[in-house]
Amino acid sequence: MEKTIYIRMRNRVQAEPEEKVLLKDAAQIIAPEAIRPILETMMIHQLTQKDRNIVVIDVMKVIELITNKFGDLEVQTIGPAQTIIEVTFKKKGVSIPFFLLIWILLFFGSAMTIMNFHDDVSMQSVHEKIYTIITGEKDTKPLLFQIPYSIGLGLGMILFFNHVFKKRLNEEPSPLEVEMFNYQMDLDNYVIIHENKESMKRLNDND
Repeated sequence: MEKTIYIRMRNRVQAEPEEKVLLKDAAQIIAPEAIRPILETMMIHQLTQKDRNIVVIDVMKVIELITNKFGDLEVQTIGPAQTIIEVTFKKKGVSIPFFLLIWILLFFGSAMTIMNFHDDVSMQSVHEKIYTIITGEKDTKPLLFQIPYSIGLGLGMILFFNHVFKKRLNEEPSPLEVEMFNYQMDLDNYVIIHENKESMKRLNDND
């Protein structure tokens, strides 16, 4: 009979406050059929109020729990060495006045950004010159170019962010999603190093 247990820790797990985190929640398990149900229901952490919203489970703790119970079996780990347990609390309802305030701030902030950019690059002058070159006439308000340009600017933003409200245009991630993913990875690495008590140790620490 195969006497090896394979463990692959998950990167992130969401759990509710005071919940018991089982091994099957924090990791993928390959083990002999006789002991797999026992492993899956093995509790590796009990969430408490002291844990706040982030807990890091180190794979060494998991190996220690398994070897204490099944000392004759070999444990092999694959993938990440830690799992981040994110404690999720009940979300409060969205305040309509607060939502409208944020929407107005974003709308006017974006509008000011676009207008300031166009003023910096003299977009008005560029449109006038293009209009004069094509038509041979001078117009200080070449709406023939400005209106299609404004529509194209909006469509370009939709294509760039790959979303129309909540609907995706295709499966390719948008640049914003890639940046958010990179930010999340950096945040996870920070949490793993600073929240994991086993990741750093002082030489004069007697604990």
